[in-house]
Amino acid sequence: MPADVPFFASINVELFGSPFKVLKGWTAIAKFLGTNPASAQDWVKQGMPVKREGRFTIADPAEVQAWLGRQSNMPKPAHILTNATDIAAALKESISVVKRKK
Repeated sequence: MPADVPFFASINVELFGSPFKVLKGWTAIAKFLGTNPASAQDWVKQGMPVKREGRFTIADPAEVQAWLGRQSNMPKPAHILTNATDIAAALKESISVVKRKK
């Protein structure tokens, strides 16, 4: 997992109703990840999937979540928490996943 991946990016919870279909541009990609464009660009050097579309860099949120999950050694894609996410429910789900593994 990249050293600067935010903690919340590695929590294994469902993100319902994501408003993101395609992330277009470094600012949108960084906002989705909860980081800055420079960090997002560094993550690409570590293997985060992005594509070029004309003069823009684009990313599929599902592919980014899958990559984060693989980087975090999670059994399924990582889901990014947003301001609309119920953090308590996310933490409960993460704890239950860990308990099931024991």
